[in-house]
Order: sequence, then structure tokens, then C-alpha cells
Amino acid sequence: MKNKQRGASAAKGMAASAEKTGLHPRNPHRGRYDFRQLIACSPELAAFVATNEYGDESIAFADPAAVKALNRALLKLTYGITGWDIPPQYLCPPIPGRADYLHYLADLLAAGNGGIIPRGKSVRVLDIGAGANCIYPLIGHREYGWQFVGTDIDPAALDNAQRILDANSGLSDAIELRLQTSRSAVFTGVVRANEMFDLTLCNPPFHASPAEANAGTRRKWKNLGKDAARQPLLNFGGQGAELWCEGGEEAFVCRMIEESTQLCGSCLWFTTLVSKSASLPGVYRALKRAGVLDSRTIEMAQGQKKSRIVAWTFLDESRQRAWRMTRWSR
Repeated sequence: MKNKQRGASAAKGMAASAEKTGLHPRNPHRGRYDFRQLIACSPELAAFVATNEYGDESIAFADPAAVKALNRALLKLTYGITGWDIPPQYLCPPIPGRADYLHYLADLLAAGNGGIIPRGKSVRVLDIGAGANCIYPLIGHREYGWQFVGTDIDPAALDNAQRILDANSGLSDAIELRLQTSRSAVFTGVVRANEMFDLTLCNPPFHASPAEANAGTRRKWKNLGKDAARQPLLNFGGQGAELWCEGGEEAFVCRMIEESTQLCGSCLWFTTLVSKSASLPGVYRALKRAGVLDSRTIEMAQGQKKSRIVAWTFLDESRQRAWRMTRWSR
């Protein structure tokens, strides 16, 4: 297949390229979407699939309904998840990038475990901001058998996530959902006394206000050569708390780092996505203030989109070794 420069749209490139550049080697979404298989698995997707200007089957990634239908088909075909749905205007995440985060976290655990990824229910993961889509717990459990606790400040989001779990046998036993009642807290109020986690993960809200979120969306459409006034405000949706918080991404992550000091012996690796490179200096200063013993920045990419995972731990090598021996060798 011809490898053309298609700078106009990362979404078009994602659908048209033979392999999605930058995705983790274990990511099952590296190749082109097989729309024949996807439609056979989820027939409703057929209404959104058409041949694009490059002669490839694709969907209109600007259409929220099309993105939701694609996600539903991918989750069913690749992970055996049925009954996945989200209410209107809630965040509809792109599946390949979400899967990437989990695969890199598996590598993080394997790096201190002789290169072997720990699998199964002995690994417990805390997802801060699981949302209505519950995407990280769903994929993480299906891929690695990990147990999850997902938290959110939105009761309606958790109600929807629970409906997804209830529609799939065994998921409610592997994934627990908890309501965070304080908008100013991250771990406080949802992590219980003496509770241990091997990982935490988070995709923080990265805008500082609704106006900033809307401006970012308009810039995106302009960069794609489209009339922003004619496009949906957010093609991947998103409620307020999913998209913005006071101080934006940097303030949220710094607050998370500060709170993590209270759980320094209760978690092996704390992690979060950091979307903006401009947030990194402030995040690194917060890590230094917190007195972490080790931190990592793991670069991620999907086409033209760049992001990274920041991970930190308060455990030295001997305590990490004891952690693995106690929890993963059983």
C-alpha cells in the first residue's frame, strides 16, 4: 500500500495506514481496521462505514455516533465486551490510545520482574476517573486479568459503567466502582485503610476551563481544514469533569502527587498521563518535593499525537523486590 503524506488529518491516517505508527507492539489495534470483521461482529457499524477519498473503508471520525459505533465493535470483537454504551455527551475515548497506556504499564511492572508481566487477579489497579466508558478497567482486565477499582466524581457516569459490567459475566467481580465525593481529593476518600495497589492510572482533565476546552476543539477543526462552526463541539464528547479542572492538567497531576505521599507504602507505581509537554516542569518539581525515590517518563505516540506517562514510586529496590515476592509469587 502506498505510504503517502496525509498531514491533513490524524484520523484519516489512522484509518488508512497499513499500521498505526507509534503504537505499542502488543497493541492489537496497530493494523488497519478490518471493517468486514467489525461489521460482522457489530452490524450497526455498517451504517457509518464508507469509502473515503483515498479508496479505503473508514468512518467519519468527526461524527460522535460513528466513533461510538466503532468503539462498540472494537470492544466486542477484540475484548469480548458486549452491551457497551455511553450516554450522550460523555467521553467516547479512542480505543487504540487507551490500550497503549495499559500495555506500557504492563512493561513497567515487567521491568522489575525479570521481564515477565504479572498477570491475573494478584495485580490490583486503581483507575482515577474511570468515567462512564470504564475503558481502562475493561481492556486491562481482558488483556492481563488484572483486578480494578475505578473511581469517579460523577454518580451518573458510575451508574453507566456499572451497567456495562453487569452486561458481561464476571466483570463485576473483577472491577469495583467507587464514588469520589470530594472534587478536591484524588485518593482520599476512595482508598481504604490497609488497601494495596500495584498500579494507579489516570487520564486527567487537561483543560483549565470550559472556554479553553472549546477553544482547543476549534483549533483542532481549523488545523484539519474544516469549518469549526459546522462541526460538533467535541467529536469524542466529554462532560465538564472529564475535560477540565481549575488549573488544568498540571494542577491536577501535582495534587495527585502530593496526595500520593499519604499512600507511599500502599502502591508500587503511581502513574498518570500527561498530555501537554508544558506541564512536565511543574510535574517534575512536584515529584521532587514529594521525595519520590524513582520516577519514569514513558513517551507514547499515535500518529501525530504525542503524549507520555509519568510514573513514580516511594519504594526502594529492596522494598520493590519484597512487594513482588509477596504479591505476585503467590
